[in-house]
Amino acid sequence: MIVVKKDKINGDALGTGRRKSSVARVRVRPGSGKFMVNGKEIEQYFVNDQHRTAIMQTLEAAEHTEKVDVIVRVNGGGMTGQSGAVRMGLARALVSHDEALHDPMREGSFLTRDSRMKERKKPGLRGARRGVQFSKR
Repeated sequence: MIVVKKDKINGDALGTGRRKSSVARVRVRPGSGKFMVNGKEIEQYFVNDQHRTAIMQTLEAAEHTEKVDVIVRVNGGGMTGQSGAVRMGLARALVSHDEALHDPMREGSFLTRDSRMKERKKPGLRGARRGVQFSKR
């Protein structure tokens, strides 16, 4: 089932991505290939090349690198979580923009949610699983 989300005012395709504790709200509109993340260019926001490549793989798989403008609002977590959230949100937004892209996005596993999150701290323990150190005396 393909869920298509469009902005009611200007018709932008929307997509939400999540990874760890990061949430990315992605907007895709026809354009010249501009990519803005929190008001900055992608090269300024994601300084690490690995994070940028992970995001750009979705546009390359869709062959839309120079055809669309992407605007992203992302918050929470660290850079790796944020780049993963942007990657998923971008894939969802591209599918909303053009439903024919669903199969290439699914094959590249860009639409799959990475469900690994930090485990909560449990009562009586020092962390999620680490117990207190045993003292014989």
